[in-house]
Amino acid sequence: MIIYETILQRLNESFITEHLFLENESFKHNVPSNSESHFKLVIVSNNFNNMPKVQRHQDIYSALSDVMNKIHALSIQAFTLDEYEKNPVILESPDCSKK
Repeated sequence: MIIYETILQRLNESFITEHLFLENESFKHNVPSNSESHFKLVIVSNNFNNMPKVQRHQDIYSALSDVMNKIHALSIQAFTLDEYEKNPVILESPDCSKK
């Protein structure tokens, strides 16, 4: 899980997080077992206060610039602590694997 650990490290270096959830969802896709190609990120940080969602995503992509070319997909849900406490809706990712 080298990419997984790298993503966590970069995010922890770049943001002060209240909650950080990262899931390797590669198993939901048609990729070899033990792949690290598809990730779901839920991050709660007051670094995002007064910041539009697009800017939040841009900041996350910037923090992960050395990792993004190694993965296929990153689903991002970025909240402020206030947003998360008021409505902590975490979206489910589809299962895209070929069965």
